Amino acid sequence: MDDIDPLEQALHAARALVLADLAARDVAAAEVVSMVEEAVTHRRWWVEQWPEGITYVAGLVAQDVQDALLERYGRWPLCPVCFSGDPHALDVEPELGPDPHWVCGKAGVVVAPVGGLK
Repeated sequence: MDDIDPLEQALHAARALVLADLAARDVAAAEVVSMVEEAVTHRRWWVEQWPEGITYVAGLVAQDVQDALLERYGRWPLCPVCFSGDPHALDVEPELGPDPHWVCGKAGVVVAPVGGLK
């Protein structure tokens, strides 16, 4: 049996993590899943151009989907930490790095790893 291509493995993992977060927040509708697929396709090309970026794919796909949702539907995922003030979205940190997490920038709190929203 052939070894699994590391690029495909990273892309499938990124897809699964982001879909888990979308499902956890009840926004995994067909249109939104299509946004995930678009982000994965774009990041496939990106990693093919810069192979060293393979460890950054999950965070980048999460950010891409977050941006697409903002344009079409609004902020996602909403911060579960701050109960006062205007609702705001969590950020992915590091913006370009391995082991991405959802973070409340206002409170400076790590909420969950990408793929671990509840």
